[in-house]
Amino acid sequence: MPASWTARTRHWQLGVGSLLLIGLLLSLPRHALAQDATPRGEGGVILATTTSTADTGLLDALAPLFLEQTGYSLKPIAVGSGAALELGERGEADVILVHSPAAEVAFMLAGYGTERRTVMFNDFVIVGPADDPANVAGARSAHDAMSGIAGVHATFVSRGDDSGTHALERRLWEAAGVTPTGTWYTESGTGMGETLNIAAERGGYTISDRGTYLALRDQLGLDILLEGDPALLNVYHVILVNPDNGRDVDAAAGRAFLEFLLSPATQEAIAEFGVEEFGEPLFTSCADNSCGVVDSEASPASKPTT
Repeated sequence: MPASWTARTRHWQLGVGSLLLIGLLLSLPRHALAQDATPRGEGGVILATTTSTADTGLLDALAPLFLEQTGYSLKPIAVGSGAALELGERGEADVILVHSPAAEVAFMLAGYGTERRTVMFNDFVIVGPADDPANVAGARSAHDAMSGIAGVHATFVSRGDDSGTHALERRLWEAAGVTPTGTWYTESGTGMGETLNIAAERGGYTISDRGTYLALRDQLGLDILLEGDPALLNVYHVILVNPDNGRDVDAAAGRAFLEFLLSPATQEAIAEFGVEEFGEPLFTSCADNSCGVVDSEASPASKPTT
């Protein structure tokens, strides 16, 4: 999924109004002036992450638990996985939570990350209109579904943003032997939630992680037409950013978030997230591949350090 900020500066003009404002601020209790500060003197953790973790509401659920347990506030930048990894390369994040295995391995091999660990998984689904003009529901596999969509030039909305979802989509087109071009194919250049909304407005197809789809299902009018293909497995990893990437990388803050994500209490919270509202979890907890998910995109740095 997703949620960003930059260093904020405020320029006050000289005058009576600003003097009154300064006087008001000085009159406030110290706790009121510092209400945005993180308790116990700790700083914030800059997390570069995929939009699905934000669009589903998972980060909103985990952030207060993280603050309570560690004293660190969570500052997420929710973008596509590719953009999140680029932030890590530039040293503009402390830790990364993404789902684009091939790109993650390249990131690790280039020395941009120091540790990569499995956190959870869900799956991708192909969604579209109920009348299903491309007969995706009758396809034997995900790449057959993509071939069918292209064959009838049915409307398809792509993320087009180098995200993990976009990377999966490109692999499926390649497996189908299709180079998608033409007016039927649109790249939104946006996150998963907005891409789903565009597909719904146009009565088209798209690929979504299951969690984001379920979170928005009631307002979309799109159906899950194909699911369960092993090619649609969607694994999330947490990666520590190498502090050599930039002087502002806070390695201790990043590790605090990694250890929080992999802790039994947080894994339980992830496993329960979405059950009450949607009748099923949006993610399956899987710390260090404890669930036995086959991770075909492994690297030595993905293993726990000892």
